[in-house]
Amino acid sequence: MRVVIIGAGVAGQRLASKLCDEKHDVVVVDHRAKPLEEITSELDVQTVLGSGISPRILEEAGVAKAELVATVTSRDEINILAAVFAHAAGARYTVARVSSDELTSKRPMEHLSALGIDLIVNEHDESARAVLSVLDLGGAKEIVSMVEGRIQAVGADVPSGSPLLAGPLKDFPHPDILRNVRLIAVMREEKLLMPHGDMTFEAQDTIYCVGQPANVRAFLSLVRPYQAVIHKVVIAGGGNVGQRLARHLERTDKQIILIEENSERAHECSASLKKSMVVSGNALDRAVLDEISITRDTAIVAATGNDENNIIACLLAQKLGAGFGIALISKPEYVSIINEAKLLDRAVSPYLATMNAILRFVRGTSIRATTLLQNVPGELLEVHVSEGSKLVGRTLKDMRLPRRAVVAAIVRGEIAAIATGDTALKEGDRLIVFAPLGAASKLESVFRR
Repeated sequence: MRVVIIGAGVAGQRLASKLCDEKHDVVVVDHRAKPLEEITSELDVQTVLGSGISPRILEEAGVAKAELVATVTSRDEINILAAVFAHAAGARYTVARVSSDELTSKRPMEHLSALGIDLIVNEHDESARAVLSVLDLGGAKEIVSMVEGRIQAVGADVPSGSPLLAGPLKDFPHPDILRNVRLIAVMREEKLLMPHGDMTFEAQDTIYCVGQPANVRAFLSLVRPYQAVIHKVVIAGGGNVGQRLARHLERTDKQIILIEENSERAHECSASLKKSMVVSGNALDRAVLDEISITRDTAIVAATGNDENNIIACLLAQKLGAGFGIALISKPEYVSIINEAKLLDRAVSPYLATMNAILRFVRGTSIRATTLLQNVPGELLEVHVSEGSKLVGRTLKDMRLPRRAVVAAIVRGEIAAIATGDTALKEGDRLIVFAPLGAASKLESVFRR
């Protein structure tokens, strides 16, 4: 598939890298020579130097033959205009990244759709949703919802004292609950392990399980019996993500406290929020945190515009007794360091959230949705069994899947269930598959048969 990416910043580079892994024909356009040189030194892509809103440059990039044009620069107006021009030039699908609230309300979205933009991705919305999903299941490192929310994949650390440490997986003391979820991956000291019946676990292993949300929650409540329930959320930073998150949380029964250093911005937050307490102050100030009373049932979400301050705010709050810490991190290199060192409970990357939203839109013949996992070198795929497929009637155990690929769940009509080796495929089945990075194209060839 030919994909044209407008913008060679962090978002563009990460999207290009992922699409190159899957053997797509990628063209990157940017008006700056240096990022294009950086991207060609690492990836096999074509680059075009020039403005993404220049018809001549778009023609040179071949947007008329593109299956997808993704506009991911840091400027909303450039992204929108480039997407509109690409649509007019003949691109099949266009996706635009934006940051403005005004552009993602209902009426503007309708207008942009009428102009030929197929998907508007607001990175602040995506980041807020990522944080909200983690808070909904306290203690989770990562939560991914698929198939309209009927299937959930959750990553969580195994604490000391967990029943999962008592013996091999096949001897788990609650087999009835274990049957309703599928373990798809274990991360141990940066190494990916594939779960099996004889596997024994270690404290601080990160496990990933898939199942219906209620079953995943029941399993994790057994695996993590001492995880504190979050009743209060402290949000450091009243910017785009912080305010969005507070508005989402106001629909829950949690106590919300938002800390904003800029007094004028704090006043705006107070006026726009209904149930949240807004504190004008610095989340790095010990006195401010002492005043709002940090306890074990408190989660700290650091969402300022400064990565370093977000990390320090989480560490300080956790030192004062917070039960959970989430930091918004823009620099990709920081995310990997935080995860490897287990410095914080969770780092949320706006770029990864944005990229996952775009990847979910990249549709192949069989693979209809893709979500990269943040802490595991792999991804979750939603694979459809097409009409007339030669795989219809075959069982999963008879299929030659790529190494380490795991069919975790199957959705058939309105029924979602854990897949087993004896599951026979039918037309229209939707499979949730975990695959190591780079295996999606192999899976596509398997299900295209």
